[in-house]
Amino acid sequence: MNYGRIFYCDVANGTGCRTALFVSGCTHHCRECFNPETWDFNFGKPFTIETENDIIESLRPDHIEGLSVLGGEPMELSNQAVLRPFLERVKKEVCRASVWIYSGYTFEELTDTGNKRCHGDDTAAILSLTDILVDGRFEIEKKDLTLAFRGSSNQRIIDVQKTLKGSDGIVLWSEGE
Repeated sequence: MNYGRIFYCDVANGTGCRTALFVSGCTHHCRECFNPETWDFNFGKPFTIETENDIIESLRPDHIEGLSVLGGEPMELSNQAVLRPFLERVKKEVCRASVWIYSGYTFEELTDTGNKRCHGDDTAAILSLTDILVDGRFEIEKKDLTLAFRGSSNQRIIDVQKTLKGSDGIVLWSEGE
């Protein structure tokens, strides 16, 4: 897996001060995407153990709330294979760090075991490690600059842990909970 960039002390892609990892590779190609260079799976730099170590260290200070993984598309199957062990490491070594994932795939697509485009061997494990999923493709017709942490009104901010534990369907995130 390659990544396009890493922002340390990012405040735009989730609550608090975070580290934001922008992975490379996306097959959605949303019209007017803010990050089209990351569509190319070969864009950027290789995601190495040194990169992992740098991110882990960036999450250790108390003022850093967590990690946000964006793209590109983190939930492309080839990216999932690399992200799963990395996220397991994050949760083990910096267990207080929250994990936000931004995906053009919907929660329903990701949990559909028959959807071989985005559901694979690592998907359920990644979701179990994810606190918040911002799901759905960016739709320029629904662009809304007043929305927190997302670009278009069709996108949802899902509390993944509450959703996975409950039987009431998808539980949307509510700031301050």
